[in-house]
Amino acid sequence: MVFSNYTKEFRYNLKLASPVILGMLGHTFVSFVDNVMVGQLGAAELAAVSLGNSFIFIAMSLGIGFSTAITPLVAEADTEKNFLKGKSVFKHGLFLCTVLGLLLFLMLLFAKPLMYIMDQPKEVVELAMPYLDLVAFSLLPLIVFQAFKQFSDGLSLTKYPMYATILSNVLNVIINYVLIFGKFGFPELGIVGAAYGTLISRFIMVFHLWWLLAKRKKSKSYVTNIKFFKLSAQPLKKLSNLGLPSALQMFFEVGIFTAAIWLSGTLGANAQAANQIALNLSSMTFMVATGLSVAAMIRVGNQKGLKDFKALKRIAESIFFLGFLLAVVFGLFFAIFNEYLPGLYVDLDDPANAVDTAEVVEIAATLLLAAAVFQISDSLQVIALGALRGLQDVKIPTIITFISYWVIGFPVSYYLGKEEAYGNLGIWIGLLAGLSVAAVLLFIRFNYLTKRLIVES
Repeated sequence: MVFSNYTKEFRYNLKLASPVILGMLGHTFVSFVDNVMVGQLGAAELAAVSLGNSFIFIAMSLGIGFSTAITPLVAEADTEKNFLKGKSVFKHGLFLCTVLGLLLFLMLLFAKPLMYIMDQPKEVVELAMPYLDLVAFSLLPLIVFQAFKQFSDGLSLTKYPMYATILSNVLNVIINYVLIFGKFGFPELGIVGAAYGTLISRFIMVFHLWWLLAKRKKSKSYVTNIKFFKLSAQPLKKLSNLGLPSALQMFFEVGIFTAAIWLSGTLGANAQAANQIALNLSSMTFMVATGLSVAAMIRVGNQKGLKDFKALKRIAESIFFLGFLLAVVFGLFFAIFNEYLPGLYVDLDDPANAVDTAEVVEIAATLLLAAAVFQISDSLQVIALGALRGLQDVKIPTIITFISYWVIGFPVSYYLGKEEAYGNLGIWIGLLAGLSVAAVLLFIRFNYLTKRLIVES
């Protein structure tokens, strides 16, 4: 192996991935700010946001996963210089994402009563209910935004979704500060204030991205004069065949992390709050891997359009290598600062909650050691999924993700996560097992397909 064949791709891969990473880190940073602000109110409030968001994340995973079908098809059409094909993909994808956003909102409204039968702390459920109502409605603009984002990524215009996300994040932080704590004459709404911040900022995010794309010469013709209800069966079928398995892949992964939140809730509010801290921190590093996954999807889609399968395999492997190196760095960071980082989320100087706060920090510090270990597995599995989506291979990866997370990962989390076993750490051992199996099997699948394409070409 000549490493220069792979490292020479790092610069372009990072150029393509960096805006995606920054945009997605922006989403996670807002979640971080939400958690830090809400964490000042107490462990129960932080656990309530965690519980409410666990429902949101499940619905969001389906919407975001479905929208990823747009990117490889637009990337392929862009390489082929086929404008009509690309616009058709975008229009039909936007329609499907809008419908899906509405359905997910309604699904969450009907799912709310489940919180009462999930063995969660009563005070946490009561706080989470009004929060969930508003954040559930924010799914509609979020999923519509994803349609625009995935289209923009497919044209390799990855910086525009980043700009829209940054503006949205700034507004979200300001609105949160004003409404959570009741500043500048506004009422003090607590965690409901955080929900309003999310809702308002997401609507603004959609309109800002559309405005940016409508100004750009390369994308203007795509996003203007859209005959939204003039639809054809073939593009709807093509997008659905790619989007539904992709949605399930993300659902299976997010689902096991959501199950971890619910399992931790059975251990008490402090354990759930600690789990939320560790998940929020590890999700930041996951966004870096997700950005590389988008880069893999775009570049593999481009090379597929060119039918250059040797370059396709080499470029994808360079992204795997880059993801591995960054994952090692993040793992070391979590291992070194595992005792310091949880303190950012809680008020260490609050004497009234000193005992609860100390327990939250102690549990979260242990979980960050587990998070340090699974950085490599988590990074490789999501990059492999992106590369496979670029090849438009989605059905077998869906089966792989189901087996990895729900046949292997969840049973381990369930049995080791009991209070009499390893508690929260046992839950995270299950996450590690599922991610590791997924990483290995998805990489094997990608290697098999690309070797076969090279031989057949």
